[in-house]
Amino acid sequence: MASPATTQTVRPLDTLRFDTSGPPQITSVIADHLRLLGARTDRPVQGDASTGTATTAGGTTLVGGGFDPAHATATWADPRSGLADEATVQAATGIMAVHGRRDGSPRGLAVDYAATATGVLAVQGLLAALVGQARGGAARAVTTSADRAGLLAVSQYLAAAGADEGEAAELAAGGPPFTSADGVLFELETLDPGAWAAFWKALEAPAEALRAGWRPFQFRYATACAPFPAALHLTARSHTWERIRRAAAAYGTEVCALHPLAERAAERGAEHDGAAPWSLSRSATGRLTARSARLPDAAPSGGPLAGLTVLEAGRRIQAPLAAHLLGRLGADVIRIEPPGGDPLRGMPPACSGISARWLALNRGKRAVEIDIKQEADRRRLRELAAGADVFLHNWAPGKAAELGLDSGDLARVNPALVYAYTSGWADRIEHAPMGTDFMVQARTGVGEAVRPEGEAPAPSLMTLLDVLGGLLGAEAVLAGLLLRERTGHGVRVDSSLLGAADTLTAPALRRAARGENPRRPAGFRLPRPTADGWLAPADADAGAVAAHDLGDLSTAEALARLHEHGLTATAVTTELSDLHHDPRFTGSISRDAHGAPAVPDPWSFV
Repeated sequence: MASPATTQTVRPLDTLRFDTSGPPQITSVIADHLRLLGARTDRPVQGDASTGTATTAGGTTLVGGGFDPAHATATWADPRSGLADEATVQAATGIMAVHGRRDGSPRGLAVDYAATATGVLAVQGLLAALVGQARGGAARAVTTSADRAGLLAVSQYLAAAGADEGEAAELAAGGPPFTSADGVLFELETLDPGAWAAFWKALEAPAEALRAGWRPFQFRYATACAPFPAALHLTARSHTWERIRRAAAAYGTEVCALHPLAERAAERGAEHDGAAPWSLSRSATGRLTARSARLPDAAPSGGPLAGLTVLEAGRRIQAPLAAHLLGRLGADVIRIEPPGGDPLRGMPPACSGISARWLALNRGKRAVEIDIKQEADRRRLRELAAGADVFLHNWAPGKAAELGLDSGDLARVNPALVYAYTSGWADRIEHAPMGTDFMVQARTGVGEAVRPEGEAPAPSLMTLLDVLGGLLGAEAVLAGLLLRERTGHGVRVDSSLLGAADTLTAPALRRAARGENPRRPAGFRLPRPTADGWLAPADADAGAVAAHDLGDLSTAEALARLHEHGLTATAVTTELSDLHHDPRFTGSISRDAHGAPAVPDPWSFV
């Protein structure tokens, strides 16, 4: 909840105008976000975002507001790669492989995940260019692409695949949701092994099954699969939903029934502030100081945020990824870690003794150890905030206020601070469950959206919302920085996993609001097996490809045959470690100083 000092709602792109063209799944996201940020356009977005019919090239130009024109080019990929749409990008970048781990074979997401991420990245690039201009920088144009967005989305899984050691948990098919005796599909969440055990004991699960199930459950965020003992699913099926709910409430776990898209569409339609995935509020007091308005200390190659400082008190994925992106744009990122350092540094698998997954989100950041439970250390944090441009966190709801570190508290030591909070629910859903990725997927209809018609809804075990939530968090911070440059005032920005869910499912929610079937047709984005692997046709060619018998051909032979018939398809990446040598991404993937795989920056600026 915003403090009283930050209640004036404003938009950073007021008085600016834009034109956009290109792949409609991408440009529709760009146009929506630019409008929500205050920019206006007189021209409709080209193409039909529901069918994907549009040119593959184009761009977005922002003009006005006293800025030089800023231009963003957002494409699917380098044309030489053969990646031409959402399906082929998901296949090549490993999204299908990671999402399919739960099922034991690659599967496409029935939502336009790579395109949505690309649209957000393009808006980030435009905002960063304008922030850089306001501070004397030279950036005027940015390029991004869906294949880079896809690699970013799987970066943690790719890092783990290239680590010095194997996974701490088995990579095998299986996972939630569970099903009750009366047919309710539900997700389960707890961070406490004791609560896990007590819940299953109350439901009379076999002791060996509940013990064996904890490790895959605990690591499902990292591995994108959870091969539970079958006895746990059988136990759930032997109890009614009401009995399961009572057991969860009694023993400190949380359960959430999978909600349909139609319900979320109706709920969203009743929300007054539900259109935007973030909110920005300008501080009523405080002016931009000479310190924070300084020109970049680094050369232009340092990025449009060079010379700015970001304090990040983030856990897991959402806030650390947001700060990571700000760092890739040139900001100096300082992580606030507990005494002894972030325990996730030791999460297996490791590269040179440091968690490969942790490095994927935190390489290049500086760290300061602060015990926020101690008043002396909280004073240290306030002192750091006094010299920073951004403070970003994803603490539990109410924690910042309890510690005296909310936006109003830090505005007193730095009135020009951009204070950013990335949460689960943004206080918009009453009686919401724990604000974690899979629970938000369950509550918002994502579990239905990612699966085509004819398949039981199931939230993806790929951390879709944590990653997209991190992208939206960075977008919100950039909007806040631009607003600060334009008004001279500090800003509070709030983003959430709920906003990420609504952004990802926006086309499906619009279909549901019109009374149409919100789900994609049966078989949508289902890869085809070949003699030695899998291939994925472009969405527009899927029907024609289905007429060809490819099972006895190698992937290379099958692709050649389809190419002869003028059909577009690509090989499905099944082993993420193969991406290092994949000619579709030549020179893109490197290794950091610890030997961990590192995906390329998602933007290029000129």
